[in-house]
Amino acid sequence: MLPVDLPLFPLPNVVLFPDVCLPLHVFEPRYRQMLTAALSGDRMIGMALLKAGHEAEYERQPPVYAVGCAGLITHAEQLPDGRSNIMLHGIQRFRIVSENHDLPYRRARVEALLDPLSEDHRRTLRDARHRLERLVGPVVEGACAEVRIPPTIPDHELVNALAQYLPLDAVEKQALLERDGVVDRCHALIELLEMKVILARNCRAVAFRQ
Repeated sequence: MLPVDLPLFPLPNVVLFPDVCLPLHVFEPRYRQMLTAALSGDRMIGMALLKAGHEAEYERQPPVYAVGCAGLITHAEQLPDGRSNIMLHGIQRFRIVSENHDLPYRRARVEALLDPLSEDHRRTLRDARHRLERLVGPVVEGACAEVRIPPTIPDHELVNALAQYLPLDAVEKQALLERDGVVDRCHALIELLEMKVILARNCRAVAFRQ
């Protein structure tokens, strides 16, 4: 169950999705303190994407997108100099209701965002999977190469994994995270990848004519 009060780890180019693992390097003193507190508690932290244009405010409290994803720390390795390498496993999306700035690191009161997965949703994802898999090769390889995806990955986990790991802009990933449920996210991801494939083909055609 998602805690109501969640420590925030805001980063400029990182978006976490449910059911996906994310390695992180923690080095700032305030986030070392956050990590220590999390490890002594429920081992959960919330990932939130920083909004662009506020880089100069990073040492203060620059604005973040309201929707993020809570992650469970499944592994933590402290280095001799006090830094740490951790592994987060995405658990659940949330919406920030308010922030608490009493501590050196940011904390937020959050509300959980559910991603329902009914039998109808499962059938829709199953039908969309082949179309999604066919688009991965051109986006990753820049050509119509086939990328083999293990068939054992559940459909909903595949959607979230591709949303996180494909070479998309952070704001594109954020838009996918904010979609209302994994089926909506799947359709949006397909539309986004189709657009990228078309743009790549047009660029190659222009380059060939030149």
